[in-house]
Order: sequence, then structure tokens, then C-alpha cells
Amino acid sequence: MPRRILVVDDEPDNDLVLEAILEENGFEVDCYADPLSALEKFKPNMYDLLLLVIKMSKMDGFQLSKEMKKIDNKVKTCFLTACEIYYEQFRKGEEFAVLSKDLFLRKPIQNEEIIQQVKRIMD
Repeated sequence: MPRRILVVDDEPDNDLVLEAILEENGFEVDCYADPLSALEKFKPNMYDLLLLVIKMSKMDGFQLSKEMKKIDNKVKTCFLTACEIYYEQFRKGEEFAVLSKDLFLRKPIQNEEIIQQVKRIMD
């Protein structure tokens, strides 16, 4: 059975690119441009990985991850951002200590690297 990934990025073009890359590599992918819609439809044991952009309107990726972990605490998470401030905040911040096992990737990132990191996280 293919592994399932939930992608949440409020830039629809980014969703389409990530979906295409991941599906070409054998993953089943659901994408949402609205984090609140993604949270509303999220169910336990539905996904193997959350691929969340940090900076979004309505709810940021950190908040979304925390809410989704309340529903399914076993799902793995990978954060994507182009913003250096978020990277430093994640790396140093005590408030994100609960996310220490999760992965943080800085954009821009090559397609091959995304696939490598996703496979590494899921293994």
C-alpha cells in the first residue's frame, strides 16, 4: 500500500508542484491550500507524513502540526519554509521542543532532496 502524505501550503502552485513530485515517486498525496480545511478533514491513521509550510494565513504550520498531533500523535511531520527567522526559531526555541523529532527543511530545495528527506523520515 502506498504511503500517504498530506501537503498544506497556502500557495496553490506550490501544492501542485509538491503533489506532482511526490506522486511521481509512488506516494499518495492530498493537498490543501487552507490549513483550517486540512485540520477539519484530518483523521487518525490517515497519513504517514504531514508536509507543512510554516508561514500561512489563518494558522501557521507549527500550530497546525500541534492540532493534528492531538488527533494523531504518531503522524510524522516535516516543515518547509524559506524564512530564516523560522529556521532559527525552530532550532533554538524551547516552545518547539516537542517537535524535536520532526524535520525542518529550508526552501529552495531540489526535488531529489525532498524525496530523499521524505523517504528518510518515513523509514
